[in-house]
Amino acid sequence: QAQLVESGGGLVQAGGSLRLSCAASGRTFSSYYIGWFRQAPGKEREFVAAITWRVGSTYYADSVKGRFAISRDNAKRTVALQMNSLKPEDTAIYYCGAAPLGSNLFREYDYNSWGQGTQVTVSS
Repeated sequence: QAQLVESGGGLVQAGGSLRLSCAASGRTFSSYYIGWFRQAPGKEREFVAAITWRVGSTYYADSVKGRFAISRDNAKRTVALQMNSLKPEDTAIYYCGAAPLGSNLFREYDYNSWGQGTQVTVSS
């Protein structure tokens, strides 16, 4: 059973930075995407970024390109999301999830494991 645990959320002013981490355990993820999604109050969960565990190919939502960077550390079994130039509209609960390669990595329903989420609040 895969387990994903997010950390690193918090309160930051607009223009600031935060680094989220997703610790993965319980299975081999070499044939998986690890993705970050976020959900703001009253809105649906939306794709933010994803990375392939083995090769490290990266994918981003247009709204975060150039500001966010996803990376993985295979030895530590962690996936990080570095968030720079944060905006109030980035405020949400951020979740990491795992989806098998070949899935639609942009769609939350293709992810079969999720963490509990970490709150990110950006003040104006």
